[in-house]
Amino acid sequence: MQSLSSLVAGQPVSAREVLTVRSPYDGSVSGTVVLASRADTEAAVAAALGFRDTPSRHQRAEILEKTRMALESRRDEFARIITSEAGLALRESRYEVGRTLDVLKFAAMETLRDDGQIFSCDISAQGKSRKIFTTREPLRCAVAITPFNHPLNQVAHKVSPAIAAGTPIILKPSEKTPLVALRFAQLLHEAGLPGPMLSVLLGPTAEVAEPLVTHPEVELVAFTGSVPVGKRIAATAGYKKLVLELGGNDPLIVLDDAPMDLAVTLAAEGSYRNSGQRCTAVKRILVHEAVLEEFTERLVERTREYVCGDPMDEATRVGTVIDEASARHLETVVAEAVQAGARVRIGGTRQGALYPPTVLSHVPRDSRMVVCESFGPLAPILAIRDLDDALQLANSTVYGLSSGVVTRNLDHALKAIRTLRCGTVNINEVPGFRVESSPFGGIKDSGLGIKEGVIEAIKAYSYVKTFSLPW
Repeated sequence: MQSLSSLVAGQPVSAREVLTVRSPYDGSVSGTVVLASRADTEAAVAAALGFRDTPSRHQRAEILEKTRMALESRRDEFARIITSEAGLALRESRYEVGRTLDVLKFAAMETLRDDGQIFSCDISAQGKSRKIFTTREPLRCAVAITPFNHPLNQVAHKVSPAIAAGTPIILKPSEKTPLVALRFAQLLHEAGLPGPMLSVLLGPTAEVAEPLVTHPEVELVAFTGSVPVGKRIAATAGYKKLVLELGGNDPLIVLDDAPMDLAVTLAAEGSYRNSGQRCTAVKRILVHEAVLEEFTERLVERTREYVCGDPMDEATRVGTVIDEASARHLETVVAEAVQAGARVRIGGTRQGALYPPTVLSHVPRDSRMVVCESFGPLAPILAIRDLDDALQLANSTVYGLSSGVVTRNLDHALKAIRTLRCGTVNINEVPGFRVESSPFGGIKDSGLGIKEGVIEAIKAYSYVKTFSLPW
């Protein structure tokens, strides 16, 4: 069992209220965390604002690389922490640790890269014999609020670019999965990260999250989570940078010329990985009516391979969702869809926080399951007449994060890329495919169009300073 504490400038807070974290699978205690107070929140902001000894680029890259090596040597330990508090199958937790290693590697590489520019000023009659230079300066204080569904990788995606930029950051992880975030912070401090550059606070919203979001001297808030909370942050944060990633309702479009084996594989992996709890998970499978029956039967057969059960069992491919309340929500949206005419082809039977991979056919286009983000291992299949019908249906949602299109036809692929209103279009791949350094983010209710990913995030955690000299 992990016994941890919120951290202010790298130091544990004074003992007060303690949060007990339990496994969603069997309710066993995974660990405890000492919670922070409003005074701790103010102290964390003050420590960040007062920090002046920013490590050099070389030192920051070295800290990130040392952290990567420490995490590499403890991969299984960190995977088991994730599984114990999030209920994700071990295969998912191990994959997440691997992705986090990539984040650290790419962040260390980008720390050493200077994107400054030089502009000659004698290029017009109005110019002078001078040159203008640009360089990047760190922000004084940033805040990151992360969700439960990727409790290590989401933290790394916020914290690592901030370190690369030289910006002190205060992290508020999900109270459902705080253990791995705190252990990750310990690795960073042990690698030499100065205490004021990273505080990790858990506590009541009124004492931690709200003061951080509204603090007038916090210069950036990066948030991943629900639309209502993200929009509340946007309404209350005040005059500061915002990086919001608010979920998605991502379609996988399967056209009549799609390679069937590939389409079925992408549908299953896209719908069931991470227990379906990904903003980029396949939430709607839009299948051409000419291949609908074959696709549905083959997806049902493929789904039998996704064993749902004890997340610590090596044979398990799908663990729990985050808690029983979330599983009950899935139960409800499935029941609503069935009442409206959908058919459950496999799955659909809840046990506590376990909700098995579930294929539904004949799903109405206006059912809550596919209009909203269900966030679980559901594979709802909707029939489409042609590409135009698919694109219209895909764009009909308030979300605009990612999408996937399965086709052999290049013209269809290009039309989809041009027409789909979302941040990412992947051809013959799941909507969520990316590498940790590539730009990632959505539009509409999925975000403000500001991208994450290591390279773009470093830009968000810094600002461009321009200066000129006689030349």
